[in-house]
Amino acid sequence: MASNTVAAAEWEVWTTTARIVVTDGDSLGDARALAEAQLNAIDVAGSRFRVDSELRACTGRTSRVSPLLADLVRTALEAAEETQGDVDPTVGSALVELGYDHDLSDMDGLPVRVRVPGWQRIRLDRRELTVPKGVELDLGATAKAFAADRCARLVNAYLHVGVLVSLGGDIATAGETPAGGWRVLVRDQPADPSCTVSIPAGTAMATSSTRSRTWRRNGLALHHILNPRTGWPADPVWRSVTVAAPTCVAANTATTAALVRGAQAPGWLRSRNVPARLVRADGEVVTLGGWPE
Repeated sequence: MASNTVAAAEWEVWTTTARIVVTDGDSLGDARALAEAQLNAIDVAGSRFRVDSELRACTGRTSRVSPLLADLVRTALEAAEETQGDVDPTVGSALVELGYDHDLSDMDGLPVRVRVPGWQRIRLDRRELTVPKGVELDLGATAKAFAADRCARLVNAYLHVGVLVSLGGDIATAGETPAGGWRVLVRDQPADPSCTVSIPAGTAMATSSTRSRTWRRNGLALHHILNPRTGWPADPVWRSVTVAAPTCVAANTATTAALVRGAQAPGWLRSRNVPARLVRADGEVVTLGGWPE
């Protein structure tokens, strides 16, 4: 008999924290096992940090790829098209040049601005992937959100429980909710303004930030959200942007694009009619699209 008790587990993955919450505590162990297996599969398929990943083997050639990698790349290309290139998976070489590779430490030498080739150069025909020579893919802008969506769906489908999956601020839900909905604390850094919201079943949420995943190079403060048009970190107009949407991929695509768009982000988000919360560099909070008070 199901316990009907909400239970949660946390562990470290991909230099962030994974958290899974289920509405039936008896299912927690199986839910975590399903999520961990899926996260490992996604890492092996699409990580640019692993020398043995399938993605790394595809650089500079046409390859027949696994269904999982095809899904990951397709998701990234759809996000690029939807945002008119604000979210571009061909920023890999620029991120490496800036120092976002293995060790986010203070490094000598000024980084060189690297031209971002553009997502239109990538070809994906079902499972035939062409990555031109000199183009390095980074799927990070969408892969974590994709993983949250995938894990939530799998746990609900296999275990028939309500589930919330959070991967470093990328949140997906599936199935029933606890009484009152899923309660989520919205905050990027500990000193940032915060709020707690309740999200209904099937809702996802994502937060993107210019203050997380930062490092210094020759005294310059850098962060990992690049403007593909400049090959340089987006201007930190906003500390963070949070969006609620039907899927985590949709939410994360909107938050990343908003950081890239800077001062134009509120108008763009209004045109998409999504609930959004933006925190300016000075800490002022701007809410849009019916974000609850």
